[in-house]
Amino acid sequence: MSGPLDGRRALVTGSGTGIGQGIARELARQGAAVALHYAHSAVGAQALCVEIASSGGRAAVFSGDLADVTECRRIVDGAAAELGGLDIVVNNSGVTKTRDPLALTEPEYAELFDVNVRAAYFCSQQAIPHLEQRGGAIVNVSSIHGGAGFPGHAAYAATKGALNAFTRALAIDLAPKRIRVNAVAPGLIEVSRYFELPGYSSERTARRVPWGRMGEPADVARVVAFLASPAADYVTGQLLYVDGGINARMGLAWEDAEPRR
Repeated sequence: MSGPLDGRRALVTGSGTGIGQGIARELARQGAAVALHYAHSAVGAQALCVEIASSGGRAAVFSGDLADVTECRRIVDGAAAELGGLDIVVNNSGVTKTRDPLALTEPEYAELFDVNVRAAYFCSQQAIPHLEQRGGAIVNVSSIHGGAGFPGHAAYAATKGALNAFTRALAIDLAPKRIRVNAVAPGLIEVSRYFELPGYSSERTARRVPWGRMGEPADVARVVAFLASPAADYVTGQLLYVDGGINARMGLAWEDAEPRR
């Protein structure tokens, strides 16, 4: 447990499963002490904490609903107190809802924005006094949905578009404090919930990716670790796609898409 992030202290929200878990694991592998936040994935967060400790690293677990601003503040300050400060904040917590725009309810809309946007804003706000003590980095986890349309994702896409704009603007505000702010936009990253989709096939879905394979949480994690590291000292206000080329391709029909009638 030593590497480019030796001596750094990181908070990763939503790190009990999926991409967040992969990010926290990679930060720890590169030497950071990590505060693992979860809302519903206690088993995954606890298991990762044990894994990091058994490899010689340092980790602590925090639970809370980041839709509540009070919880955002408590988690950030608790992580800083436990780790002796904060150098890195990864705003990964998020919810996804696939809905016809006519069917999305007001509570569902509110939950999307509360968790995907407001939590990132107030976790970042609360972290600034900790991060500016010796310079730091904020990395927001966005999505390819923030840059293009896809059926059933209008509200979710709006949250990620907002997160992208927030990233750019906050980077300018925090540059004088020597805090860098960037975002990553994952594409088709194969996580456990994919296998709950009816008829899901890794092989078939991978044909939609120019690079020819599904992404893994580790693919995103390595990019986040770079953005959080001293190697990215001159990088701020950027959105980096981690999608195997999906965002770069023209919006033409997929090989396995059904023809429109």
